[in-house]
Amino acid sequence: MRYLVKEGYQHIRALKRKDSSLALVEEVKDRIEWIEGDLLDIWSLENGMQDVEQVYHCGAVVSFDKKEVKKMMRTNVEGTANIVNIALDFGVEKLVHISSIAALGRTKEQKNVDENTAWQRDNANSNYAISKYLAEQEVWRGIAEGLPAAILNPAIIIGSGFWDISTGQMFQQVWNGLRFYPIGSSGFVDVRDVALLAIRLMESDQLNERFIVNNKNLHYLEFFSEVARKLDKKPPDIKVTAVMRGLAWRLDWLRSKLTGTPHLITEETANLVSHSFYYDNEKSVQTFDYQYIPFEKTLTDIAEQFIESKHLGKDYDLLPLI
Repeated sequence: MRYLVKEGYQHIRALKRKDSSLALVEEVKDRIEWIEGDLLDIWSLENGMQDVEQVYHCGAVVSFDKKEVKKMMRTNVEGTANIVNIALDFGVEKLVHISSIAALGRTKEQKNVDENTAWQRDNANSNYAISKYLAEQEVWRGIAEGLPAAILNPAIIIGSGFWDISTGQMFQQVWNGLRFYPIGSSGFVDVRDVALLAIRLMESDQLNERFIVNNKNLHYLEFFSEVARKLDKKPPDIKVTAVMRGLAWRLDWLRSKLTGTPHLITEETANLVSHSFYYDNEKSVQTFDYQYIPFEKTLTDIAEQFIESKHLGKDYDLLPLI
């Protein structure tokens, strides 16, 4: 939304839950028309999409906790179906669906992934991945029924935001003294790249296509070591073995059971970070003539904000628009 305002867009309408925090959009919140509801509330979606020309569908539940699978599946799959159906009914000019690299075909044998990699059932696919794959199927179904749409598949999105959730937790963990590192690898991308490419895709004539949004493929050791360097902390130095992974998620399950607090490690997350995948961003670079924000700058910007937040006692911050 901050980039839409910066780009001069007006009459921006956004869906939010009744209890949603607007802290991360404080500077532009008065320039947005807010509709209260959620992806499973048909009335709020219909109300929100009245007279709307373009729709960015970014909402989803991200969880690797088995207790939340049913909720996640319903929100991500049924919620996307609702968006698609109403967009079709109201004649929306274009839908951009923000999916995930998790929705792409990945197996232990298929390490290199691009937009044409076919989905396959594999234990490398989490329940979240399955939900995003099925959500994408709703978008492709909408396209077959005449909906102008396209899809972005971001890698692990890195940004500031709240430091106790999402990728902000990674910086918090390193700050607190992260000793262990998983053996896998994945793609990483600046949240600003995702926002800018979503707008580029919306403004383009690209339809019926998907685009991987990925800046850099890194081993988790490389990523956490670089974060540690930016925060002036000791990098992790103990490799997590298969035995350690199994013990870690079981101990955390017990801790969560005894304390009633959320899981920090689940069986799924322990499994996911042991895999290595490499995501090809060439299609996004070539199609949009796009230069990704240097990843060194991304980590520097976030680390500086994290350290400043610690000094000021702030629990969140926002990356500057560029």
